[in-house]
Amino acid sequence: MAKLCVLLFGTGVSFAQVSTVQDSLTKQPIQLNEVLVEGKSMSDPVFSTFKSEPEKKIVQSKNVADLFKDINGFALIKRGNYAIDPSFRASQYEQLNVQFNGGTKVMHACPNRMDPITTHVIPEEIERVEVVKGPYTFRYGPTFGGIVNLVTQEVEKQEKGYHGKVNFGGENNGNAITSFANVKYVGEQFDANFNFGFRDFGNYEDGDGNEVPSSFKSTDYGIQVGYNPTENQRIQLGFRQSFGRDVLHAGLPMDTEIDDSNVLSLDYKLDNISNGLKTLNAKVYRSKVDHVMTNELRPTFMMMEAVSEVDATTLGGRIELEWRPMENFKLYTGVDAFSVGRTGNRTRLVKRNMMTGELLPMPVTFTDEVWQDSQIDDYGAFVEGKYPLSEKFLLNIGARYDRVHSKIDAPADDFVAEYPNLGSRTEHNVSTTASVKYMATSNLLFELAYGRGVRSANMIERFINHFTVGQDPYEYVGNPYLDAEVNNQFELGMKAKTNFDGFAFNGLDYGASIYYSIYDNYIVAVIDPTLDKKYMPMQEPTEVKRFSNLDKAYKTGFEIYGELAFLNDFAFKTELSYVYAKNQDLDESLPLTPPLVTRMNLSFEREKIWARATYTLTSKQTDIASSFGERTTDGYGVVDLSFGVKPFEHLSIGVAASNIFDETYNNHLNFSFVNQADYGRVPINDPGRNLSAFVQYSF
Repeated sequence: MAKLCVLLFGTGVSFAQVSTVQDSLTKQPIQLNEVLVEGKSMSDPVFSTFKSEPEKKIVQSKNVADLFKDINGFALIKRGNYAIDPSFRASQYEQLNVQFNGGTKVMHACPNRMDPITTHVIPEEIERVEVVKGPYTFRYGPTFGGIVNLVTQEVEKQEKGYHGKVNFGGENNGNAITSFANVKYVGEQFDANFNFGFRDFGNYEDGDGNEVPSSFKSTDYGIQVGYNPTENQRIQLGFRQSFGRDVLHAGLPMDTEIDDSNVLSLDYKLDNISNGLKTLNAKVYRSKVDHVMTNELRPTFMMMEAVSEVDATTLGGRIELEWRPMENFKLYTGVDAFSVGRTGNRTRLVKRNMMTGELLPMPVTFTDEVWQDSQIDDYGAFVEGKYPLSEKFLLNIGARYDRVHSKIDAPADDFVAEYPNLGSRTEHNVSTTASVKYMATSNLLFELAYGRGVRSANMIERFINHFTVGQDPYEYVGNPYLDAEVNNQFELGMKAKTNFDGFAFNGLDYGASIYYSIYDNYIVAVIDPTLDKKYMPMQEPTEVKRFSNLDKAYKTGFEIYGELAFLNDFAFKTELSYVYAKNQDLDESLPLTPPLVTRMNLSFEREKIWARATYTLTSKQTDIASSFGERTTDGYGVVDLSFGVKPFEHLSIGVAASNIFDETYNNHLNFSFVNQADYGRVPINDPGRNLSAFVQYSF
């Protein structure tokens, strides 16, 4: 922290200079519209939202998932500091369509999700987070619980010339250091963008001073070049790589030695084609993840050495046409494709007798198929139309068809014995949506939507073979014959704004939405008494879980927010989110259902100075999935403070204190400690008090 303070002072002195004003653009750039949300009430997808304030993100993000924690309705699934997944309204993993730049995906290679998509993009590179809160648009792939689109820097929209920034950050709880550098050039026809980031996080301490094994290092870089051959065309090529090293996972049985990924994408846009056909958008991409994990630092290493080397390759693309059959009628048609293949084995060197603990005269080597060389291909076609029924009514109707093909090329003998007729399988899924927006006045909007989102089982749910992949210690077995799960979601909401003139209170923004989902064929793992445990069969629990379809399940909930602006520079905002999910077959909650969360935020903001105090109150969670190994979680309250200043035009400085009262707590979605020398199987606590500092210079 002392070094960081010196750096802050040195940077402030070195860059106290006045910049020249650039001429405005002579023409509008052709930009890729691979985004979902534009901040326009009557043209955005129904029940959509976005968040964008990267310059004021003072607390260093462990990975991109940290960007969601302040968005109403989101929660985080934590296995440590690295493998963090977002959860929205109790939907998670493949139930959420998580992508960046409108379609690019990076699928994880680890069956325990040590490497979700959020670990393969630089957090500082994300300009905004866009969310569609349900299956209300299908232009960007099959959607079950919602769409999360991570939008990186849109270079073509910026002023001509050279730009860039460099920032540094540090935290005292875990001795974390982050750095990020960006350089870009924007010309009349050509632009280029280069990013580089490095993060080094140590083990953090909880509120009681207990050290949580959670350290990691990651290095990332990305290159993007764009070319406009004509005034109505744009071609953009992007490439990024990420390198994770020495990652400790407190809530998983192994640690990551190597987590490498690369993503190559190519985008093309042709605009203003004709009167009837307005735009063509096309995208192709390829991503690859190589993952190596071991138990070298775990207590079980004395009994057995385990190394898993797995990889995942993802290919995809989309072509979309925007038609204008009538002046105000927008019609989107298109096709897309998505393919993920995974391979890899786990090698176990057994050194001791598992029953007696005695050394074996000759260690025995076993090789376990992790993914059994599996692949899933999804080919989809969609149509979606937006038509204003009147000046105040906007109707949106859409449909999607998906052909999902799955296969397994190297099944293990016991998996074949369990499923003797195993082979490739083809599914046909149909999704539909209809919604209405009603702009009662310029400051009052009502939204009503229905969506039928369909999701076929993922690779873990189909093909995992006696691996521990859940929050609990059970072995899980996949089911290649699972039916696709269906979310029939209904939602009603409103957004309003009131302005006050001549008063201390300047304005009030408020809104609410309530939703209800009827689930068909919901996929969940349940104990199957016909299955025998494969590894360490005498160790509890001795039962095995098999992925199955539920007959009856539902979800309901609401989100409410209100923000009062006063004294020109102050604002007070309150947000509430609650979800209730029911597994009617087992008469318990669905797993990973977050409790009621209330967030209160007092902020002060001017052009060159801002401050914020946030109190997050999380209620006790007693609605649990006992069959999933969940336990009741106590409620807690956490206070965070942050302050930022822009002393010069190009320099930003920030400090923050998180959990200032050093509260000891764990979120309900946190995994429990697994295979750790100093911990039993109890939930992982979140960090205690944490002081952060951040400095950024831009040019």
